[in-house]
Amino acid sequence: MTEGAAVELDLLVLGSGVAGLSAAVRAADVHNMRVGVLTKGELPQATTRWAQGGVAAVLRDDPDSTDLHLADTLACGAGLCDTEAVRVLVDEGPARVLELIALGAAFDRDPDGTLQLAREGGHSQPRIVHAGGAATGAEVERALVVAAQRGAAALYEHHFAVDLVVEGGRCRGVTAVGPDGRPVTVRAANVLVTTGGAGQLYSVTTNPLEATGDGIAMALRAGVAVADVEFVQFHPTALHHEAMPRPLLSEALRGHGALLRDGRGERFVDELQPRDVVSRAEVEVMLAQDIDHVFLDARHLEDFAARFPTIAAALGEVGLDPTVDLLPVAPAAHYTCGGVVTDLDGSSSLPGLWAAGEAACTGVHGANRLASNSLLEGMVFGPRAVEAIERGQVGAGATGAMRAVLGDDPEGRPVGPGTVGGRLLARPAPVPPSAHLPVEGWDKIRDRLQRAMSAGAGVVRDAATLAEAGAVADAAAAAVATVVASGEALRTEVSEVANLAEVARAVVATATARTESRGAHSRRDHPLTDPAQRHRLVLA
Repeated sequence: MTEGAAVELDLLVLGSGVAGLSAAVRAADVHNMRVGVLTKGELPQATTRWAQGGVAAVLRDDPDSTDLHLADTLACGAGLCDTEAVRVLVDEGPARVLELIALGAAFDRDPDGTLQLAREGGHSQPRIVHAGGAATGAEVERALVVAAQRGAAALYEHHFAVDLVVEGGRCRGVTAVGPDGRPVTVRAANVLVTTGGAGQLYSVTTNPLEATGDGIAMALRAGVAVADVEFVQFHPTALHHEAMPRPLLSEALRGHGALLRDGRGERFVDELQPRDVVSRAEVEVMLAQDIDHVFLDARHLEDFAARFPTIAAALGEVGLDPTVDLLPVAPAAHYTCGGVVTDLDGSSSLPGLWAAGEAACTGVHGANRLASNSLLEGMVFGPRAVEAIERGQVGAGATGAMRAVLGDDPEGRPVGPGTVGGRLLARPAPVPPSAHLPVEGWDKIRDRLQRAMSAGAGVVRDAATLAEAGAVADAAAAAVATVVASGEALRTEVSEVANLAEVARAVVATATARTESRGAHSRRDHPLTDPAQRHRLVLA
């Protein structure tokens, strides 16, 4: 379908990853809602399909438990997880995995039919289910796409959502651009933002080209509360190669015993530490040894091609044999830990607007996401939003990350045991247009912004580098504002730069305000964690 629905939808899902399609399938199949799915690519083209590691869930009673999964998640989140949100994740996650299996997702099993479980960084127990060794995202996406195509009332492929439609203090749909370049308005009683993260903010990323922070940017422009965007997770084992997005050498490799070695061939870190710890260790080694990558040693792993056929094929394409070669790796932008603030039911600060998955800040991830919790979060909180819509919930409650917005404490103190308060920051002011239309191509403006963010707001930052990155983001925003002021219709490439600049300015603002190091946010000029800053920074 390429035109707006003649009848208002009950639910419009923006994005076609695990969070959005899980919600769409539940809304259509269980509650018979009139559901639309709008995506700027094709339905199977979401970031979910790039996920390799697997889905973390406690599917066996012993020796693992949901309490251990909760403890691992809290430890990784560096003090900023909402305990109740994590409890929802670990308790409801196993049922969501079993529902996905019932939809036809084929996870790897032992010869006796038992699900194979892997261990990844930050996990104390093997609890990761996977498919094809390292093709879990593709299998999850495949199963959900088939179900969504069967049940959705309207599919809007190759539609780019531009902005939220807000009427009477409530979200009523989106304005979008169709595949023919014409504007279209899609109206819905409820809009669920599941547009993924903003890995394309950086010049080196594992995220696909579509990951431009569109949903978060739309929320910021509409004045919707957004938090924790300073916490950008960098994956420590992206293949150091000219390909972009960077091929990902899954966490599962280290879970099976692959080792990290420096330029001298020596180990330098516990490979199963959380990703922020490993990425920082790599950066320290690279700076000390004046090298631009380190090595992943998987030569001793048995049956590599059989266990990890997707990775083996990707390595073969670039001439690497993991049974013989050390594999060059370096950190790459991988996951946006923050996003649109929600309560435990996915409701944002704007009635009628919901969010789930990487575009949301549910309180689950805190300052750093635990490996393989991302697919699980989408599978749990997307359907929770549907259930809240079905029972008629309007507006957010003071649960989950939303406590940081509704906690009534401007100093950001916790509002109860296991909770995290919020300190409110003003959204960066709009940038005025320049005197002249930009003369260089939008691809060059985008590239300059990505390079500036990698240099100034990457694995390690400080006040000076953040200011430099912010200046480039301001310049990109000014270029967009100039086009808008001219009355020229915004092409998709311009809208993506607009969204990247919007999110970049938010990242710089919150990273500058957080004068400490915590989780995925590491400051050279503030290397210690400050207990007084154990709160969310909320842009509203």
